[in-house]
Amino acid sequence: MKLIIISGRSGSGKTIALHVLEDLGYNCIDGVPFALLEQLLEHVDAKNNKVAISLDIRNLPCDPLKIANVLQALQNKVDCEIIYIDADSNELIRRYSETRRLHPLSKQRMSLSQAIELENKLLKPIKENASLIIDTTTLSIHNLNERLKIYLQGNSKSKLLLIFQSFGFKYMHPKDADYMFDVRFLPNPHWQENLRKYTGLDTCIEDYLNAFPIVKQSINQIENLFQSWLVHLENNNRHYVTIAIGCTGGKHRSVYVTEQLAKRFKSHYPVQIEHKCLK
Repeated sequence: MKLIIISGRSGSGKTIALHVLEDLGYNCIDGVPFALLEQLLEHVDAKNNKVAISLDIRNLPCDPLKIANVLQALQNKVDCEIIYIDADSNELIRRYSETRRLHPLSKQRMSLSQAIELENKLLKPIKENASLIIDTTTLSIHNLNERLKIYLQGNSKSKLLLIFQSFGFKYMHPKDADYMFDVRFLPNPHWQENLRKYTGLDTCIEDYLNAFPIVKQSINQIENLFQSWLVHLENNNRHYVTIAIGCTGGKHRSVYVTEQLAKRFKSHYPVQIEHKCLK
């Protein structure tokens, strides 16, 4: 039997993840009490059965050792893996503020930020045992769906997903990047007053950066690097690779370079683009 455990902090996207698994043919059970996990396995058909369950803070024991012991017992009995869904604490606060939902730990008379940080601490034993951790801070529902499907379906080598991200060092460092490139040395359109309001998606920025040989050279070098590396990543059974491109503000150079790299690879690989500093 294949058992997938979906866990993570409240508001990060666990319900969406469980819906993806349901679409993939898993028998999904939401909110299983932690104490009943081992008993659950005794009541499902073990033959060719795919089961997915969600675990959240509402049903966890206080003792971290108990959590680790039960997870180990499950992994000894069945083919079990944990997918942990998370997001930046500030993003979780924003999501709760927008939906006006109560956090599961709100009954303990603490602020929302305190509840979110306590939840992070209590879920640590599960996170440490996760096979896959997905940061949904800047992911759309579509991106999360695609990321999970690529991982779970075990697609062939030609289906290796390339995730290209742009970001600004001024604001963040992507936590989920496999490779990170700093393009702050490239000419900066920000200092051209007539270009400042535009982004790397606009033709005027493209024309400006295209005029500098160093820009084309840098893109070519990154492309050549991955043209030689991707076959080895595929042979290592990777399902996706995240390549982050950063400039100062994340709006001009990194966006342009990200778009250009994605264009060069999309004819041979599925490509996903994430601009973390564009709204």
